[in-house]
Amino acid sequence: MLYGTPELEPADKAVLGEIEEMRRDLKYRLAEPHRWDGQLRRQLQARAIQGSNSIEGYVASVEDIESIMAGEEPLEASSAVTREIAGYQQALTYIRQLSQAQSFRYDIGLLHALNFMMIGHHQKKSPGTARPGGIYVRDSVTGEVVYEGPDAEHVPSLLDELVGWLNTGDLEVPSYVRAAMAHFNLVAIHPWRDGNGRMSRALQTLVLGRDRILSPEFCSIEEWLGLGENTVDYYRALREVQKGVWAPHGDMLPWVRFCLRAHHMQAQRVRRRLAEAGKVWTLLEEAVDGERLHARCVSALYQVFVSRRLRRSTYQADEALSQGQAARDLRELAARSWLTPYGETKGRFYAPGPRMKQVKARFAAESEPLKDPYQALLTR
Repeated sequence: MLYGTPELEPADKAVLGEIEEMRRDLKYRLAEPHRWDGQLRRQLQARAIQGSNSIEGYVASVEDIESIMAGEEPLEASSAVTREIAGYQQALTYIRQLSQAQSFRYDIGLLHALNFMMIGHHQKKSPGTARPGGIYVRDSVTGEVVYEGPDAEHVPSLLDELVGWLNTGDLEVPSYVRAAMAHFNLVAIHPWRDGNGRMSRALQTLVLGRDRILSPEFCSIEEWLGLGENTVDYYRALREVQKGVWAPHGDMLPWVRFCLRAHHMQAQRVRRRLAEAGKVWTLLEEAVDGERLHARCVSALYQVFVSRRLRRSTYQADEALSQGQAARDLRELAARSWLTPYGETKGRFYAPGPRMKQVKARFAAESEPLKDPYQALLTR
């Protein structure tokens, strides 16, 4: 028996309606191709990977994650963290493909395969196979056991039930609610020795991707869950409903409400980034044109706007340039105070220069705070 899907209350339906409205708006905006789409998608995927892994203690910068995604050596992340990031990226890349597959069904083999992609480098943790014994989740600070998973002998049948539900259960329920329940049931079953949290968050993203909500990088809440206090709230929401042991019950609304709020807040962030991208790109185009620089330099400047640094190889790949062309462009931008170079040879990168810092500060000052959808409903 799995945890059951709850009935939504009027406030939840109102929040869900706002999420779907933002989704439609995003889908409309994404239907028209833009020069910045590729970089924005890459950033969102990197931030999702960063968020889900930081929850588990594997911390890396967005810039290092982008390097790992491109098959390059990161500048700061350790080899251990790099393996975790690369494994998770592989699983998310597969999820992107599955989201678009014409023929698809959930099955246990798929779940085990995704787990193997994530933690296959931990051979001692039996990646991709169900745990052989009991499992306990401990508080990372106190060491106290905060959750005990179901007995190992029940895991295969519970996974069977979950897969059956994913294929045919509650199909009339809004996708965001189904995805939240998929996340919760998988993390509560805790079927593997490691990677259960990341797998559950990835499954939530897959459910939304399969329901054609948006492409995975635009509908994932993994970035939001990995942000500071949000991670604390995430664990609190899980513990409030789990109550320490596997014991399916019907009081799942607090968990679903937590996920709806997270989707709303993340959708606000993504919508803001999309609107900001157009404004920033236009501003940078005007600056490049006014200084009689090659139009492709906008790509380099935009990348530095949205991140802390740019590597020559990234710009070279984005614009399909030779190494010499990319290096010359970046030297020119540095000479004009748009970029500031650091390091040498393979470790060289470009950070925002004085002029780019002014642009970033301007847009930061114009950003309005996000609005909590449930608080907004209470004040109406």
